[in-house]
Amino acid sequence: MSNETSVSYNNENNSCSSQIRYYINSEIASNSPIIITEHAIKKIRELIKQKEGAAIGIRIMVKQKGCFGFKYNIEYAYDIKLLDVEIKVEYQNESFTILIDPKAMMFINGTEMDHVENKISSGFIFKNPNEKGRCGCGESFYV
Repeated sequence: MSNETSVSYNNENNSCSSQIRYYINSEIASNSPIIITEHAIKKIRELIKQKEGAAIGIRIMVKQKGCFGFKYNIEYAYDIKLLDVEIKVEYQNESFTILIDPKAMMFINGTEMDHVENKISSGFIFKNPNEKGRCGCGESFYV
């Protein structure tokens, strides 16, 4: 891909500033529709490697579920669907693809995706400036 945009980020959970290169549907963009922290990139890369070459990346969707209406859903991506927003992420001489379901774009734009681990659990979290509220367990949200 010839068009690229480099995005630097620095947030309170990840004080390390890293250069991450995004190619978004082969178009130049001022930034990615979703910010992916270094912790999340490392975990995504690890999960894709566990699939031993079968998966090309991950697909992020928003489904109507939960007590507050919507829930983030992540699955392995094995192909690119017609209207998927394709984000090619390059990090430390490796690359993988993040696909965003087109129906999820209006919910996800501007969101930061992170990965957290503690003694009890681990998982991806989404910090979405478009959310108006979340349920008590944090699994579902509304906009």
